[in-house]
Parts: sequence; structure tokens; C-alpha cells
Amino acid sequence: MKKDKEKEEIDEQEKDLNNPQEPESEDNSNEGAADEETQEATDPLEAANKQIAELNDKFLRKVAEFDNYRKRTLKEKADLILNGAEKTLTKILPVIDDIERAIENGNKTDDVETLREGMDLIYKKFMKILKGEGVEVIPTTGEDFNTDYHEAIAMVPGMGDENKGKVIDCVQTGYTLNGKVIRYAKVAVGQ
Repeated sequence: MKKDKEKEEIDEQEKDLNNPQEPESEDNSNEGAADEETQEATDPLEAANKQIAELNDKFLRKVAEFDNYRKRTLKEKADLILNGAEKTLTKILPVIDDIERAIENGNKTDDVETLREGMDLIYKKFMKILKGEGVEVIPTTGEDFNTDYHEAIAMVPGMGDENKGKVIDCVQTGYTLNGKVIRYAKVAVGQ
């Protein structure tokens, strides 16, 4: 009998070794793992929702910031257009003062030469101011006709081969502003 009991115990032990059963505590830990998986599944969702809310807030702030920037630059551009010529006009005002003085003195004197000198000085002063602002006269007489700077208003025949395609006369002076043509020179061209 003793041997039978011992044999049964050995068989049970072999059975346990061959087919180990999970203890109850491990079953509880599996349930806990399932709960953790559920929490982990909801945590990434909550984290993603939180990140979406943060990104949405950042996006709205950037949109508002860009809108403010756009409005500010439009206002600055409008101010620049309205008041952009202020600096130049301030420089021109002394020339107007000189013209007013010349007109006033012209009524007091009969000397035409003095008036001519005064007008010449005013013209030179005005051209110096314009040159300081980047305005330059387009050269014309004797120059080759160039459609980038000249506008032909007349073709003059019989000027000889040396004047063919050359500017013979300037009817209206042309100007450039910092290298860009702001008014073409109206010229007569030899044919």
C-alpha cells in the first residue's frame, strides 16, 4: 500500500510537471494586464486628443498672428503709398520758394539777363535735387535711337547716312528713376 500511495504521488507530480497549471495569482495578474491594456488603449486616445487640442490651439494662434501681420503690412503699404513722396516733396519746397522770389523780383526789375540767371540757378538746383533722388535725364541729341529710352514722334528724311538711325532733335526730355524709365524721350530720328 505504501508503494501504491507513493506511486500515485509520483504520478501526480509527473502530471503536474508535464501539465503545469497556472496558479490563481497569475490568473489575477492576467486580468490586471487586461485592465492595463484597456487603460493603455484609452491613454493613447486621450493623449492623442490632448495633442490634437494643443495643435489646434497653436494653429488658431498662428492663423490669428498671420492675419494681424497681413493687416499690419497692408496698413504700412497704404501709408507708404500715401506718404511716400513726403521726403522728395520736402526737398522740392525750397525750389518753389526760389521760384516765388524770382516772380516777385521779376516784377521789380526790367533786366532780362538777371531774370534768366535766376531761372538758370533755380533749374540747376531743382535738377540737383532730382539727381539726389535717383532721377536722371535720358541723353538724346546725337545718340543712336534706342526704343528702350526713346519714343520716335517724327522721321526726318535727307539727313545723310551719318545721321541715319540717330536722334536729330528732342521734343520732350525723358527721365529715368534709378535706372527705370519713368518717361520716354520724344525725339525726331534721322532716316
